[in-house]
Amino acid sequence: MPELSFKGKEFVFNHHLAVPHRPLVPDAAKSVGEARLDGNLIIHGDNLHALKSLLPMYAGKVDCVFIDPPYNTGNEGWCYNDNVNSPMMQQWLNENPVGIEDGLRHDKWCAMMWPRLRLFRELLTSNGVLLVCIDDNEQQSLRSILDDIFGRSGFLSTFVWRRRIGSSMSMDWVSTDHEYVVAYSKLPKEVNVTGSERDMSKYNIPDGAGRFYASMPLTVGMTKDMRPNQWYELINPRTGKGYWPANGRVWGYYPPTMKEKVAAGLIIWPDNYPDKKMTTPRLKTYPEDAKRDRKPVSSWLDNTGRTEEGTKVLKDIFGEVRFSYPKPLSLVQTLVEQFAPSHSVVLDSFAGSGTTAHAVLAANQKDGGERQFILVECEEYADHLTAERVRRVIGGYSFQGTQREELMKKSLTFTDLKNSNKVLMQIASIENMESHRFDKIEKKVKDGELLVEGVKSITDRVEGLGGSFTYCTLGEAIDMDKMLTGENLPGFEQLGSLLFHTATNEVIDPANIEVKDGHGYLGESTSFHVWLIGRCSMCSPAMRCEFWRKTTSWMPATWSVIFA
Repeated sequence: MPELSFKGKEFVFNHHLAVPHRPLVPDAAKSVGEARLDGNLIIHGDNLHALKSLLPMYAGKVDCVFIDPPYNTGNEGWCYNDNVNSPMMQQWLNENPVGIEDGLRHDKWCAMMWPRLRLFRELLTSNGVLLVCIDDNEQQSLRSILDDIFGRSGFLSTFVWRRRIGSSMSMDWVSTDHEYVVAYSKLPKEVNVTGSERDMSKYNIPDGAGRFYASMPLTVGMTKDMRPNQWYELINPRTGKGYWPANGRVWGYYPPTMKEKVAAGLIIWPDNYPDKKMTTPRLKTYPEDAKRDRKPVSSWLDNTGRTEEGTKVLKDIFGEVRFSYPKPLSLVQTLVEQFAPSHSVVLDSFAGSGTTAHAVLAANQKDGGERQFILVECEEYADHLTAERVRRVIGGYSFQGTQREELMKKSLTFTDLKNSNKVLMQIASIENMESHRFDKIEKKVKDGELLVEGVKSITDRVEGLGGSFTYCTLGEAIDMDKMLTGENLPGFEQLGSLLFHTATNEVIDPANIEVKDGHGYLGESTSFHVWLIGRCSMCSPAMRCEFWRKTTSWMPATWSVIFA
């Protein structure tokens, strides 16, 4: 198979292995909700170091990676800041930022992307999907790198989406109005097929009509203060018995949508199943209902918003434009709904304005999912832009005016005119399913394009989507030699997580860690129970010296990882 060569490849080929582990340091003051490392995360720091720091808890656990890296147009001013120990690479560092006149900018882009893409592969689940936004500047290079890392059989598709309508004012020979989203998976395309060979064992309950369904949660993990419109009594129409969500949870659907689910017979009622240990209604889900079973088409010329949509959303939230060319929310949400099932972990290490987190929260509200997001942003705006957008989306934000949400966009053809009843039925279906969320549904045709939008008048503020996240920074790199001398003492949980992952090549569950007097149980791997035992050089393992009694941190001079 042909292989991509670029200047510096020999230095970055295994550079991800040399990147030090830097612990994640939660900042409760900048977080929303309880600070915890096993929930939604927004990390401020170099994304290569952040990806390495995620491995102990998330290796093989990320279902979907979505990134919008620099396109390398020569006008972006992106900086290559990886600390690769090579004179040539160090020379490149001194020549930053990369510009249009830099003859090595394509090599530098490949060298910047290579170690990050290697770490994405380690973080993805066995059938997880990597989605990379790109344009023609580096699309060919990106495909070649991903063929090397994932194998050519891991290529799923290149999605084409239209980023604007009309011609640009540039001097280029062709007015390019599209970009790409390149999709790869660790599984070969023939096996993955976006979930065609996924586990069907959960669809094992017969419905009496020759079909089988799965019993899924009908509530989501949010409080009634976060989602007051999803906190209501749900009544079984057959028995009249009512049910309320459990504490700390709300129903996964607004009342009109829930009414449709009840009418369709998709609710499993506890009082109809007295032999089951059910205390709350659940959702009846058939395989064909799962988003991931619906094969996506590769050209999205009419199905997603344009770049100006992303700009408008930011302006609505902040009252001003704070970020150039943000991806449209509808594009990212479409990708999340297609490639990230309801309990997925979604990672974006080029977070920018925070569109990915917004899309995850919006998708969860729409389908009752419990997806988790992890964002990484290295720039200084990580707090006041990236995280602040997510704070406002979670809690709501002041806004007066009209909000529009694109529900359908389609370029009309003569075939559409001949099959106008089919188009009208699509519009009627949208009105039936979405009208409860808006004041009105507007339909219009402009420049040969049909647009269906939900319109809502906001007089005070936009209701929050609910949720939480932990804001983190990156701590000092863990240096084993310095740790022995007491110069660099990581927390027990951080060191334990790293050593557990290093020793077992598996991820750790923080809930299983038990620590006392500098010793601790780390958890159970596939083959072993694992402990981390530390002792002071002046004491026996069974004793603690006066220093240990007074110190608030553990400081062993030696430690042992014990397997049993």
